[in-house]
Amino acid sequence: MPFRFSALLLFGGCFVAMTATTQSAPTAGVRHWAFQPVRRPAVPSVHNSPWVHTPVDAFILARLEREGLQPAPTADRRTLVRRVFLDLIGLPPTPEEVDRAVGDKSGAWFEKVVDDLLSRPQYGERWGRHWLDVARYAETNGYERDGAKPNAWRYRDYVIDSFNKDKPYDRFLTEQLAGDEIEGSNAETQIATTFLRLGTWDDEPADPIVDRYDQLDDVLGTTAAAFMGVTLRCARCHDHKFEPFSQVDYYRLLAVFQPLTRPQVGCKELDLPVGDEAPHRRQRAVAGGQLAAAASATAGRGMSAAAIPYYVFSSQYAALSTEFSSPANARPIRAYVWYETGPKPTDSYVLKRGDPTHKGDKVDPGLPAVLVKEPPAPPRATAKTSGRRLWLARWLTSPEHPLTTRVIVNRVWQHHFGRGLVGTPNDFGVMGERPTHPELLDWLASEFVANGWRLKPLHRMIVLSNAYQMSATRNPESTRLDPDGLFLSRWRQPRLEAEAVRDSMLAVSGQLNNDAGGPSIYPKLPRSVLEGQSRPGEGWGSSNERQQARRSVYIYVKRVLAVPELDLLDAPNNAESCEARPVSTTAPQALTFLNGEFAHLQARHFAERLRREVGDDVNKQIERAFLLALGRPPRSEETAAALSFLAEQQRLIVNEKLDNARQRALEAFCLVVLNTNEFVYLN
Repeated sequence: MPFRFSALLLFGGCFVAMTATTQSAPTAGVRHWAFQPVRRPAVPSVHNSPWVHTPVDAFILARLEREGLQPAPTADRRTLVRRVFLDLIGLPPTPEEVDRAVGDKSGAWFEKVVDDLLSRPQYGERWGRHWLDVARYAETNGYERDGAKPNAWRYRDYVIDSFNKDKPYDRFLTEQLAGDEIEGSNAETQIATTFLRLGTWDDEPADPIVDRYDQLDDVLGTTAAAFMGVTLRCARCHDHKFEPFSQVDYYRLLAVFQPLTRPQVGCKELDLPVGDEAPHRRQRAVAGGQLAAAASATAGRGMSAAAIPYYVFSSQYAALSTEFSSPANARPIRAYVWYETGPKPTDSYVLKRGDPTHKGDKVDPGLPAVLVKEPPAPPRATAKTSGRRLWLARWLTSPEHPLTTRVIVNRVWQHHFGRGLVGTPNDFGVMGERPTHPELLDWLASEFVANGWRLKPLHRMIVLSNAYQMSATRNPESTRLDPDGLFLSRWRQPRLEAEAVRDSMLAVSGQLNNDAGGPSIYPKLPRSVLEGQSRPGEGWGSSNERQQARRSVYIYVKRVLAVPELDLLDAPNNAESCEARPVSTTAPQALTFLNGEFAHLQARHFAERLRREVGDDVNKQIERAFLLALGRPPRSEETAAALSFLAEQQRLIVNEKLDNARQRALEAFCLVVLNTNEFVYLN
């Protein structure tokens, strides 16, 4: 929308530039690259064809040759084994696994390693965590009370299981948006719709009607960012200033989610039974009666229809929930999901300036005009729901959709290389970054569909490429022409995410508990952290030491209470979809990992493991420590430095028996090893 004349007086000299931006961006957006159909390009020819291991290499090398760059040499086997282990399963290889790969004389040694890792259950734990970032996963609501989201952990297990099964992504998407609407809906697919309900929630909103639309805005915004890579939320109050999305586009899409009802009793969140159809039929009947009663009771108070779901649930519903979960009724699985009351939702409207008390024109469910050449047939209601979310999911996974496959293959590329081909994974719009390798992005997207929307073949193709296997070696020309590594002339060394650092420490110390799934665990937290809440210690349980040693993906995610080891290494802000974690370097990181209780506990276990496995031979302890933590033996100068450090530590420990002094010195050495850059970076 152009600026009015008053804007000229207000913005002065900025008027010309800002007018050009606000008027031209939506027009240019119609022609924007990401909104055009995916076209499968031909694999390019290159001069250095022997370098090409997979088609990925041809696209990368073609760009390097155009830029006058040479790719870095291939990394050594030990480096590659550690890299792909941490990348695919988030854990370091054991010395025995490294030796087996290094000693393999076959030409397919790396393929064997990759196929083995993709078949392990730890793959789903590693890559499921990446999706949980996108889904803004948490198990509490945020705000002051930060109440629990009951059984939200089932969604986490659903995601991990889906990755391990290599569930086709189009199915994965559909289940999360409409798992209760698809044919053959069951407990698993209904649990998937927890995706829609994971956002923050204020259990004491100043205005319940506004809060209702804030929740729907979160659902719409997360869906658009996660699956389409666009910023639709900016069109809630007016036409998008920089993208070709109108306010009408926004409210047509919001109408898709309008029928969702939040189960609650006052300030208390409720879960629902899933999977067993009989309780659902009865529950819908009761809820429908409550809706009618609520509508009748509030008619004289001028309450908006949009607010009615907030006043529906009562002690009658709570009693019904108790009845469903009683042993006599077979206790169905319960999940943290919304529900719809039937096939006929209330009307939807454009809200003037986003204000639910100022309704504009009525709207039906619809799609952004810029992305649709021929509008699909309208949603078809089922006997139980409006069918609108399934309708949206089918459009998102249709062959002609320009964004869905590009967005997901870019996310996969990002986590393999530390940066996506598009550097703004949640924003493929006009204001997002352009792809560094657009032809490769489209080739990967089309190949992804050809492989049945499955992620494991995509991983395999990427990690078996020469581009993935390059070393981090720099040369003057690459430093000058490709300082940030955007052309992929060398390996860019990303730091491990917080969970991978913690899990690696547990693995190296020998304490990692590989138990999978189930309710979340509670690591021991410092008293100062617990007291930082508005209600100190509330909502944080306790787990025994063995349970605390489970993988970090199973830690209870409480929005207002962060585990220091994860928080300091840039765990995501889960109030909204996280496209890419920041990477900070701060003094508190060093203080926590050198002085914190968790780090010292793992260093002690690490030292005990060394003595258990190689005895008291100091040289063998040093070598074993390097093999376990870094995947390689120490260099001669490192061995000398380690021996000197151990001797100095023993000298400083006075008034203790020799064996205790040796143990404490070894613990200090282990702590240093766990704090090296090489341990926390993907080399």
